[in-house]
Amino acid sequence: MSRSKKPVNPAAQKALDQLKEETAAEIGLKDYKNTYKGALSSADNGRVGGQMVRKMIQAQENQFNSKK
Repeated sequence: MSRSKKPVNPAAQKALDQLKEETAAEIGLKDYKNTYKGALSSADNGRVGGQMVRKMIQAQENQFNSKK
């Protein structure tokens, strides 16, 4: 089965891209949006992704806790 690279929800993709840029700036990667990602180390790319996951988990935990 072939997968499309088209995002299911374009608005969600834009939000994820914005989160990625904000997270990269927070960890000190300047101009992440315009940087060729292949030129970055896998450690730097991994740090961005890891921080994004932490932020998304924290947001969900906060949302669940506010419903209690």
